[in-house]
Amino acid sequence: MSIYPVLMTSDVAATARFYTDVLGMEPAFTSDWYVSLRRGSWELAVLDAGHATIPESHRGTPARGVLVNLEVDDVDAVHGRVVAAGHDVVLPLRDEDFGQRHFILAAPDGVLVDVITPIEPSAEFAAQFSR
Repeated sequence: MSIYPVLMTSDVAATARFYTDVLGMEPAFTSDWYVSLRRGSWELAVLDAGHATIPESHRGTPARGVLVNLEVDDVDAVHGRVVAAGHDVVLPLRDEDFGQRHFILAAPDGVLVDVITPIEPSAEFAAQFSR
C-alpha cells in the first residue's frame, strides 16, 4: 500500500520546482498538469487545480490549510540554503519545548512546509510521548 498527498496548484511547474530545488525531491513523472516527486520512500505530487480529473465542483481551488512536515538531519543547513535562495520563511528557525528545532516556509499557492529536526523535548512534553 502507498499513501501520499497530491497538492492542487495553479502553477504545476513552479510548485514542482519549489519541492525539487528547496527540498531535494526528484521527479518520478512529469507532465504539464501533474508531477510526481520522490525523495527516498517519501512521495508528493502536484496537480493542476483546473484539470479535468478533478470533480468540476472542486476545480480551480489550490491547496490551502495544508502543512507539510519534513524531517531532516540538519535543519540549520536547510534553513541556510532556503534563506540564501530568498524563499519566503514565515516562521523563523527556533527550538520548541515539544521536541523540534524547525522553521516554516511558504510554498507556491500557500502550502506551508515545516522543516524539522527532532530535539530533546522539555520534561513537561517528554511525559506525553508514547513509550
